[in-house]
Amino acid sequence: MSGHKMLRAGVTVGTWTMGSRVLGLVRDIVFANAVGASANADAFFVAFKIPNFLRRLFGEGAFAQAFVPVFTETREKEGEASVQRLIDQVAGRFGLILLLISVLGVLASPWIALVFAPGFADDPGKLELTADLLRWTFPYLGFISLVAFSGGILNSVGRFAVPAATPILLNLSLIGSALFLTPVVSPAVMALAIGVFIAGVVQLLIQLPPLYRAGLLPVPSFKADHPGVSKILKLMVPALFGVSVSQINLLLDTVLASLLVSGSVSWLYYSDRLMELPLGVIAIAVSTVILPKLSRELAHEDATAVRQTQSWAIWVVLVLGLPCAVALAAYGELILSTLFQYGAMQVSDVEAASRSLMAYAAGLPAFMLIKVLAPHYFAHQDTKTPVKIGVIAMFANMAFNLVFVWSLGHVGLALATSIAAWVNALLLLAGLHRRGWYRVVGFPLVASFKVAIALVVMAQMIWLMPWAVDLSQMDVVNRLIWTALILGGAGLLYLGTLMIAGIRYTHLLVPPSAR
Repeated sequence: MSGHKMLRAGVTVGTWTMGSRVLGLVRDIVFANAVGASANADAFFVAFKIPNFLRRLFGEGAFAQAFVPVFTETREKEGEASVQRLIDQVAGRFGLILLLISVLGVLASPWIALVFAPGFADDPGKLELTADLLRWTFPYLGFISLVAFSGGILNSVGRFAVPAATPILLNLSLIGSALFLTPVVSPAVMALAIGVFIAGVVQLLIQLPPLYRAGLLPVPSFKADHPGVSKILKLMVPALFGVSVSQINLLLDTVLASLLVSGSVSWLYYSDRLMELPLGVIAIAVSTVILPKLSRELAHEDATAVRQTQSWAIWVVLVLGLPCAVALAAYGELILSTLFQYGAMQVSDVEAASRSLMAYAAGLPAFMLIKVLAPHYFAHQDTKTPVKIGVIAMFANMAFNLVFVWSLGHVGLALATSIAAWVNALLLLAGLHRRGWYRVVGFPLVASFKVAIALVVMAQMIWLMPWAVDLSQMDVVNRLIWTALILGGAGLLYLGTLMIAGIRYTHLLVPPSAR
């Protein structure tokens, strides 16, 4: 896959992902208007975050990263018949494991709620509501993990659109539930949990037609005579902590936030949701494209192509991710107010969420680097190293949580997560260098200096930004005008400065060191 083809594939995934993330913001606007940062909202966000966290471990995290390299290797070396036998047997084993986990999760929901939100124990009604919501949301883990399995197959054969577009269905389901079920369901947040369950079913069903057209529709088999099955399971176990360590850190934030003042869980949720937009549109899109590509290049032992692919991925996420981090840190209050400050959402909630957003933004480039560095290990079928690094980062996060939470509250939790992400990213990069799998050749010092200047220039729009209290007095049209003016102006300043400095759009095709 050439630089142009790789960029086009990334744009395809990024475009669909952007549509999903934008729709996700619409969903969160509906949430903020309906439940704000109330105690019931805290209960739902915990009930939704638990299966979502497990989905990223079993689905997008551990399973996908273990499955794609083995699938690619089998397809390149053994042919289509062996591939079909592999996916049939994986579907049977993986599906059975997910069914058992989902049933256990529903049955144990009161205890799970207590483990992940111990602070709710002081409010029995809030804890009971969380458990009731979990009974609807936990089966989502099973559905969406099978969706990730299907998406791994489709991505491996170059069909990126359907897997990238699938999250849109979750957002549509939740928006529909918030608008049409909340008036008839009590409490209102129960409608959102029902919407999560419906979304899981629909997201799985939508994968079947493209799998059938690709001739790769799994027929679950409980045999285990294909060597790839045991290899995937062996790779999957340590990968549970690998690429998904950032999610573990975010979940630890939720546990500690449940011990803080009411609203802390929601403030972290809204700020995390804004951070997820550039993370999904840029980093996840790039990592989705490079994993099968790295796997193919390693299967053909093309070391030069491997280095170029990894360099391209790092360059893209930094050039596009750094301005996103600056924008979230500098203009977070404006964005949060424009998107969420309606109905039950108060000015104080926006101010609190903007502070944690600033802390998360400091770690956004690191979160992006993790997404594009970890696949290199998985392409080598090495899941042990990311696990060791992930454990180090997780303990670092715990330590920093204890240092910052007492003085900074929920902001300290976000800051600790960002610092741990940088520990994770730098150790991943150092590990690749130490093994000789990837080395930075000719660090683009001049190009990096140009990017830094452009970031400073774009941040100057902050002098035009109104205060949150002033924004609360404006109607939605005026808020949108201010947001478009400031964010649009900041984006133009960044791109304009890069152009003046000699960096063009086409330079995203290859990193400066390879030009």
